[in-house]
Amino acid sequence: MGRKRACSPRLGQGNLHKTLSIAAVVKSILLSAPTAMAQTAPAPGQEAPPAGEESVLQEVVVTGTTSKDRTLLSASADITPISDAELAIKAPRSTDEVLEMIPGMFVEATAGAVSNNYSVRGLSGGGQSFISFEEDGLPVIYGGLNPDELFSNDITIDRVEAVRGGSSGILTPNGAAATINFISRRPSFERPESLFRLSATTYREERADFYYSAPITTDLAFNVGGYVDSTRGTRDAGLTYQTYHVKGALEKRWDDGAYIRLGGKIGNQHDPYYADMPFRFGADGKPRDAPGLDSLNDNIAGPAFANIGVPDSCATGNCIRTFSLAQGIYAQTSQIRLDAEVPIPNGVTLFAKAHYLDYTWDFNGVFPGSGTGNAGLTTAANYLNGGADSPIASLLALGRAAYPGATQFAFHDLTTGQIISASDTAALNALNGNGLMQQTWLNKQVVRGHDLAGNFGARWESGWSSVKNSLTGGGMYFVVQRYNDQSAVSHVINGVTAQSHIYDVVPLNSAGRVVGSLTDNGLVSYGDWGTGIWKDRTTSFSTYVNDELTLFDKWHVDFGARNENMHDDYFNGNTATGPVPAGSVGTGLNPVANLFDGTYTKASKKYNHTAVTAGLNYTFTSNFSAYVRYENGFQMNPGGGAPSNGPTVITLEEGGLRYQGYGLVSTLVYFHTDFNNQSYQSPDPVNQAILDTFTADLRTNGVELDVAYAPIPMFRIDAFGVYQRPETASAQINGVAKPEFNGRTTPHTPKLLYTIQPAFVFPDGKGQLYARFKYIGALYADAGNGLSLPGYGVVTVGATYNVTENLNVNVSADNLTNEIGLTEGNPRQGPTQTVANGFFYGRSIAGRNALLSITYRF
Repeated sequence: MGRKRACSPRLGQGNLHKTLSIAAVVKSILLSAPTAMAQTAPAPGQEAPPAGEESVLQEVVVTGTTSKDRTLLSASADITPISDAELAIKAPRSTDEVLEMIPGMFVEATAGAVSNNYSVRGLSGGGQSFISFEEDGLPVIYGGLNPDELFSNDITIDRVEAVRGGSSGILTPNGAAATINFISRRPSFERPESLFRLSATTYREERADFYYSAPITTDLAFNVGGYVDSTRGTRDAGLTYQTYHVKGALEKRWDDGAYIRLGGKIGNQHDPYYADMPFRFGADGKPRDAPGLDSLNDNIAGPAFANIGVPDSCATGNCIRTFSLAQGIYAQTSQIRLDAEVPIPNGVTLFAKAHYLDYTWDFNGVFPGSGTGNAGLTTAANYLNGGADSPIASLLALGRAAYPGATQFAFHDLTTGQIISASDTAALNALNGNGLMQQTWLNKQVVRGHDLAGNFGARWESGWSSVKNSLTGGGMYFVVQRYNDQSAVSHVINGVTAQSHIYDVVPLNSAGRVVGSLTDNGLVSYGDWGTGIWKDRTTSFSTYVNDELTLFDKWHVDFGARNENMHDDYFNGNTATGPVPAGSVGTGLNPVANLFDGTYTKASKKYNHTAVTAGLNYTFTSNFSAYVRYENGFQMNPGGGAPSNGPTVITLEEGGLRYQGYGLVSTLVYFHTDFNNQSYQSPDPVNQAILDTFTADLRTNGVELDVAYAPIPMFRIDAFGVYQRPETASAQINGVAKPEFNGRTTPHTPKLLYTIQPAFVFPDGKGQLYARFKYIGALYADAGNGLSLPGYGVVTVGATYNVTENLNVNVSADNLTNEIGLTEGNPRQGPTQTVANGFFYGRSIAGRNALLSITYRF
């Protein structure tokens, strides 16, 4: 946590990029003065501040600014720097958990290591709207996937900087609400440097991170690093997932500050995915486990879901495609990157950044309760009785017509082979220890594509008398090409238990023998969910300008604008309904819906839009400043299951105060958000093959506070949080006005978020012992506010200790009280969710777990 700088030195007494003299200064300050905090190393070409001026607010930041010396104190944007020491204390279990260190960010880190939801400033969760992940100043991907599925935080990351609002929407596309910049370690030109870290968790994850850098000559250096990982996941499905990531760079520098850096990376990543589980409310109104389930540790999916053949259109090249929980979320990435900066006369510096990313993303995740919603969760006896209470009444009707000689139906356990008839009520009620069954969708989505990104321009630093100015202009170019296959998504009937089994529905004759099957190896239907098959090519070109003016060292006036032209060519796969393709081994009664017929319908869209921002900062003293900022930003919407819509616009207004003194470092920010036409899609409750579109305007007022207080050298306390009031207006479903949704609280958005972390600081810079309490306020799972999920608090304790100058031990224990905390309901149920038969679906945080890591610097 502690974005105000943890009062313990980093491993080896300092950042790898600091000189020995600066490291010594920082160490001295940390050990002698409770008000001073460790500093991030200056960027190449920047001078470190004199020792007497070293302070948190004087820290130079590079994200959200374009001048070479803009500090936290003088910035007119809401910026949060996070050091590697703070990352170690946070001990994030996923890349997205890093975002929990940013005030105002709501992170739904309940899906596992990747594919989590996050939001900021009152925007609805689940869509990641207006938030850009960057790696060294370039977006991880322009759009189309969650960036955490193609990028992972590891030991090669030196620090993180985040900016909310303001210039974020000018200096990156699709990031008007926030930019999260993961900044890599730079090659060392002074001496060899190496880090090695071993980590292990109580949920059977073993990981090794490594980093090495060395000079080749006085002006040429390289680095390489990454990690290998093996995990069972926080919810054991009886399957193990393997991952590796490796990246490196070769950098050439010149005496005038110019440099060119060529980098590359590869990744091969497998992760489990956790979707919704059934819950019930206790008498106290708090969520409780469904009978037979431990919601904090169990996984409904298991070996029965490892590999399932699903009939598909032969026009895809595969008449049968395999859903594979054994693969999980499988991402293959390869990237090459070039960065360069060249100073020329008269204070002008030319810069360029570019990458080419090639990827394949193969998503295999189970979605209990999708489509059918809570109605699919009922007793096994209800499933087979064929009455109004049966979720498969229509399937049983087909079965009676197809097998007129059948006297009853039964469940066939595909794992054990057990046959349980409708008449065997006792056995049905004993199934899974609770007698419950549900329907679960096997969501398989394959996306193959590439992303070409470039950012190039010039910065002109000038000044005269009491005036300094930094003017930056440039262009950003993106080419995104994707092929998507989310066809033949199917669902099965499975038990409500850990590592559940899948069941066929079979007809029995009068002798009790199986005479056929209504389902296909557990599959109830085919192709009734998902976006099908489509291709998309998006090109985007932005021109931007950002000016940062300083007058009399007090006034800081900023202005920025960006104009983006986007061209999207979208090719939608045409579909038809047909019989189960030849090659299927099953005998299911339902046809395959939405079969790809091998042809496409093309749609092309062009859009142009401009974002503007202006900010003003006044520094009263070296320890106190105030700022205001206005931004009118936007997000382009490249095709993703449908042709592009026009840009969606957001207006952000904010004002803040920053102060440091007497052991206190604090920031107070007020913000207002206007967001028109936020939209999301969900399966229609009546026809799952149809996607309904919910659209509404959002209005939010909020206050954000970030405080660090160190009254004595051996104690400090960090706290940050936000209180906000998000509301919807002008609601529509499929273009039809729905005034009953107006004035509702924005879904997936708590009004209150805060984190408090007291710490005991060990003498002599050895480390610290800390406790953390994180509170997530109550939220609504749906736009109609029909399902309220109560707030919850999570307790974490940990310690980091420098055994020697080169050896560090870090331990963290999370969710000590085994709190059930729900971050979402069932977003695929529709805009209004309910509790049915006493149950509802939600996604919970993980139960009590611990992480131990040992880091050695050679």
